[in-house]
Amino acid sequence: MKKNILVTGASSGFGLLVANELHKNGYNVIGTSRNPEKLMSVVPFKMIALDLDSDESINTLPDRLFKEISKLDVLINNAGFLVAGIAEEIPIDLGRKQFETNFWGTIKLTNAILPHFRKQKFGKIITLGSIVGLVSFPNAAYYSASKHALEGYFKSLRYELNEFNISVAMIQPAAFKTNIMNNSSSPIAKIEDYNSLRAKIEKFSFELEKSAEDPIIVAKKVIEVIEIDRPKFRNIVGKGTSTLINLQHFAYGILEKNILKQLNNS
Repeated sequence: MKKNILVTGASSGFGLLVANELHKNGYNVIGTSRNPEKLMSVVPFKMIALDLDSDESINTLPDRLFKEISKLDVLINNAGFLVAGIAEEIPIDLGRKQFETNFWGTIKLTNAILPHFRKQKFGKIITLGSIVGLVSFPNAAYYSASKHALEGYFKSLRYELNEFNISVAMIQPAAFKTNIMNNSSSPIAKIEDYNSLRAKIEKFSFELEKSAEDPIIVAKKVIEVIEIDRPKFRNIVGKGTSTLINLQHFAYGILEKNILKQLNNS
């Protein structure tokens, strides 16, 4: 029997790619989008409406979902967005919105699905985090903080769900060619004192994007985690990531110097 998989934020980026690859591999995919009607004639899988900023949308999703399927095997938390910019320049309201969507929206949706997983006595929760949820970089303080928060939350949740045969895993991609920057939100007001740093960050980001890998690697990692009965919690994807993580845990000062050195050389 085909596994039923819910993929949030399946209208673009990693979400769309993952949903398409899962469909190609024979899974029954249900994707979510704020405006699913725009994609229903384009994508090969079913789409339903979900707005992570709306409690009503989240709370009514299970009833709408289980009219389409009798059980859910996998929840893939992917929906979210990026707030990019110097931390001091970002309005607190925008930073708060970053958390409302990326963190609280994800948690609320997970909580809405958990009663069904517990009743089934099985399920798998896979959350798309980011390498910046493990190692922070300049110009993404709120985004990084939201991904760090997800890492901590799901790390605890996996212990609590173990007795219900519900596994919890994180996917932490590094730099991949997606449209996340095009869909990002940035502050309008700029502080002149940061102009020099801002120019270095832009050059650093351009070089990073230019060398970014094909995101199909992330989709394949997601499928790998789905097909493992008891996947490990942390699944890091992308070149150079293992070095970054080792540096963070064992020699954070060296990592910090390397980042600053790259920025100063930009």
